[in-house]
Parts: sequence; structure tokens; C-alpha cells
Amino acid sequence: MNERMNDNLWLTAAECAERIGLTVKALRLYEKRGLINPRRTGKNWRLYGVEDITRLNEILALKRLGLSLARITELLAGQATDLDRTLVMQQTQLLSLRSRVEDSLSRINALRQRIAAGEPISINELVSIAKETSMNDQSTDAVAWQRYEQARPRTEGEIAPELHDHYLGAYLFDWGSSITIARREGGLTAQVLGQEAIDIYPEKEDEFFYRVVAAQISFHRGQDGRVDSLVLHQDGYEQLAPRIDVAEAERLAADLENRTKNRRQVDNSEALLRRVIAEHQSGEVDYDRMVPALADAGREQMSIIRADLERAGALRSISFKGVSSDGWDVYDVAFENAAMEWRFVLAADGRFSGLFFRRLP
Repeated sequence: MNERMNDNLWLTAAECAERIGLTVKALRLYEKRGLINPRRTGKNWRLYGVEDITRLNEILALKRLGLSLARITELLAGQATDLDRTLVMQQTQLLSLRSRVEDSLSRINALRQRIAAGEPISINELVSIAKETSMNDQSTDAVAWQRYEQARPRTEGEIAPELHDHYLGAYLFDWGSSITIARREGGLTAQVLGQEAIDIYPEKEDEFFYRVVAAQISFHRGQDGRVDSLVLHQDGYEQLAPRIDVAEAERLAADLENRTKNRRQVDNSEALLRRVIAEHQSGEVDYDRMVPALADAGREQMSIIRADLERAGALRSISFKGVSSDGWDVYDVAFENAAMEWRFVLAADGRFSGLFFRRLP
């Protein structure tokens, strides 16, 4: 076939199906649905290039998340292929799986050591291990899919200007922070407590998106038709925030200003930080003490965090620096081989809702 380019750029239908693990019939079906559009030679043979392989990778990733072909067709219709977005989704799934495997192996090894030492094992521990090793939890797939969906390109639509009044006000997340929707010239802004206001743009009525980050806000209405809550869609999660009155929003802002100005830590702040550092050093993290989004992110990054802490060495000292403008307790932490800044913030129920660290020069 002199019309073919080299094997790295073009594949026949048979080659494409064999290398990817599909059938030629499946390729024809995807083509019929408009998902792929292979090049044709002068003899009408189909050739599959980089764009086609990327789209096939995207289709298979979505199928593994449990989406039907009809739903995949609906989602991808008219959209350009996005390899990076697909790879991020697959990376999320694989990192989460690796973290769960490493965690389960660690727990199994610990149980075996206890058995060898003649210590009793509880039913709860055995049930927990059985659940973890079944690997049937679909939550990580759901998060991967939502991240993928949130990252898709958005197009600004037109809504009636008077609708803006429906969205104005403050809303409270269950982790204790608020978000305020306010007017700007020609549109709206969204401002999380302690952060800068960011412009948001309507995709359609009650649905807005950010341009500076892959995130969206959808407004929900009660039975009376009034907006009573919003949902922030970001990082694969959906965070509900019911509407609150002006007095409550002002109280939250005043409390944050007071904590920041007076460098007022949360109760048992240093003890909480020491505990969470020790847990990450040992690899035995109590994820129940974190909100779900943070817990899942922590599981994904556990191996990276633990490796960083192993290189840092033993903990030497912790020094409180203050409270950040958005309410995080900030510490300088000295390890044997590194200096770091650690910061965290708690949800209203006392769970960690944010945890961050970085090496200092």
C-alpha cells in the first residue's frame, strides 16, 4: 500500500483492531455513530491515524467507567479528541488502584505479623480486609469520570439578564467555608471565603463555568422556584452549598478576619498536625478523619507523600506561623533532612478539609 505512511502514523482496520484489542466490527460501529472518521485510500481502504487512536482510547476509557455507547456518543458528539484529558482520567484510576493495593498489602502484612505473634484478630479487621481486597469500589471510577466531564470545553451561552438576581447571595459548604455570588459588569463573580472573586460565565440557565480553572457551578431551585443552593463541580467532586442569609455570611467573614488577625489556631492544632504527619510517615493514614474529596486525593498521592517524608527524615520541630487569609493553620516544620511548610484547614465537623505541604529553600 504505497498510500500508507509509516506504521507509527497509520494502521489498517485489522491492525488497529488487533493492537487495541477490538474487533473490526466495533470499529465500523464507532464510525457509523460518528465517533471516528478514518482516512480512506484510493482503493477505499480505511486507515486509522493518531486522532482516531486517541478517540478510541477515549471511548474505551469511558466504557470502563460503565457508560453506554449511546451515552458516549452523546458526550463526544462534535467534540475534538482530548488525549490529555483522557490520560488524566486513566491516571486517576490507576493511581487510586495502586494506592488501594499498597494499603491492603500493608494491612495484610501487619495482620500476618500479629498472627505470628499469637495476637487475636477481630472480625471487624477481617471484614475490612475482605472489603478492600475485593476491589469492587466504584467511587474512584465515578471521580475519574466526573473529572473528565468537568474538564471538557465549555461554550458561553446567553441567559436573561434578570436571572442574575436569582443567584446573588452567599452559600455554605459542609466543610465550613462559604461562597458568595456577586455582580460584575455584564455578569457574575464567585468568591470563596478568604479568596479572590473569580468571574463565572453562563453555559445555560442555572449552570455556570469558570475559565481560569476546570470547575463549574450549578444552581438548584426549591419547590417554590427560588434558588436555594448551589453545587461546585471541581476535581471530580460535587460539593453542595445551601443558601445562607447575609448575617451568617458576615459572621463567617468576621470570624475568619479575627482568626487571621489574632493568629488564632484551631483547637489542638499542633497535635493534629503532628498526628497527620506521623500517619503519613508510617503509611497508616486515618482517612475517616478527612472529608471524602481530601481522603480520595490522599489515597492517590500516598506513595508520593510517603516517599517525600522518607527523604525528609525524622521530625525535629514544629513552629506555628499564623492563619492564612483563607483560614488555614500554617506551620514551619523541620525534619532531619528538610525544612517544610505545612498547612491545614478543618471542616465544621472537625475533619480535615484541606492539607498541603511544600519544601522550603
